[in-house]
Amino acid sequence: MPTERATFHGHSGDRLAARLDLPEGPVLATALFAHCFTCGKDIAAARRIAARLTARGIAVLRFDFTGLGHSAGEFANTTFSSNVADLVAAQAYLAGRGLAPSILIGHSLGGAAVLKAAPGLRGIRAVVTLGAPFDPSHVVRTFTDALPRIREAGMAEVDLGGRPFRIGRRFLDDVATGALTDAIPALNAALLVLHAPRDAVVGIDNAARIFAAARHPKSFVTLDDADHLISRAEDAEYAADVIATWVGRYVPLTPPAPPPGAPEGIVRVTEADAGGFLQDIQSGPDHHILADEPKAYGGTNRGLSPYGLIAAGLGACTSMTIRMYARRKGRQLTGIRVDVSHDKVHAQDADPSAEGRIDRFSRRIRLDGPLAPDQRARLREIADRCPVHRTLDRGAQVSTELD
Repeated sequence: MPTERATFHGHSGDRLAARLDLPEGPVLATALFAHCFTCGKDIAAARRIAARLTARGIAVLRFDFTGLGHSAGEFANTTFSSNVADLVAAQAYLAGRGLAPSILIGHSLGGAAVLKAAPGLRGIRAVVTLGAPFDPSHVVRTFTDALPRIREAGMAEVDLGGRPFRIGRRFLDDVATGALTDAIPALNAALLVLHAPRDAVVGIDNAARIFAAARHPKSFVTLDDADHLISRAEDAEYAADVIATWVGRYVPLTPPAPPPGAPEGIVRVTEADAGGFLQDIQSGPDHHILADEPKAYGGTNRGLSPYGLIAAGLGACTSMTIRMYARRKGRQLTGIRVDVSHDKVHAQDADPSAEGRIDRFSRRIRLDGPLAPDQRARLREIADRCPVHRTLDRGAQVSTELD
């Protein structure tokens, strides 16, 4: 996905660093992502969610709140309210570029911030929270030992996730008054609550309270055994897939016309893990699958292998071709199953005059129903008319150019 580095002025005038992830084609909608407390725009969950949404034609702006990541300003002087104000500034920046967001996504305290900001922002149609607290003051539990020092000195350094941060009394006072009781019922947008039952930082009871306070339409999906930061790739990808699918119910995403010469659009394959072989495969705006290699070959076995995808195409096309013929002829065919296997074999086994090795796909077709022997034989012949079969028989030309 193309990514632009961007900056805009936050609540106090400091320049905030952002990444604008853009689809390869037309922008169908825009999402604004708010990260968790003391995190940043580049955490793994944010990157993966942005990648999945851009594949659906949705641009995503991720930015660092004041004093965090690459953004200017003093974190010690920020509050929950300032985070909300930074979100409003980000919305204004996008609107100024003609990309006014219709989707808000917030992780942890960022989730509380989007819930607080949403009622005051125009054009928001969908709000998503991941591991968000119902009460922003929940974050104080992560540094309770330092509270007396902060109260007494007005500011103190605390250790959060192995990194030092200066927290001020203003922050404590502000989160204490940042309740979402009034904001959540006033969302005027669809709400998706994502939360892990085993979240040890923000308990799942927070998700229940957020969901109960919201008006319909609203949805709740558990993230099973994910951790609070959604750090495992498989958990982040699951959350991303759920968000990408759910958003389409509430935000109009009219797909662009396919390019000339490609009536079914483009199949886009994007590397999902530079350390392995996992690939994201997106066909138009509606269909997504994964490709991978088995663990024995250095992959993670989370998707079909490339040859497995070819075998799947051959099997699916075979079944569809048989079904179309049987339907047209009125055959009593109640079910079809096609097993496909792939091997590298000596070319002479297929053609005595050939040399070297070739690919062989073996099909085993099961036809259910009260069919006469001649009808079964005819359907067997029809299987060889499958377009994918013919393509494999004839071979194909592949043209390649660098973008």
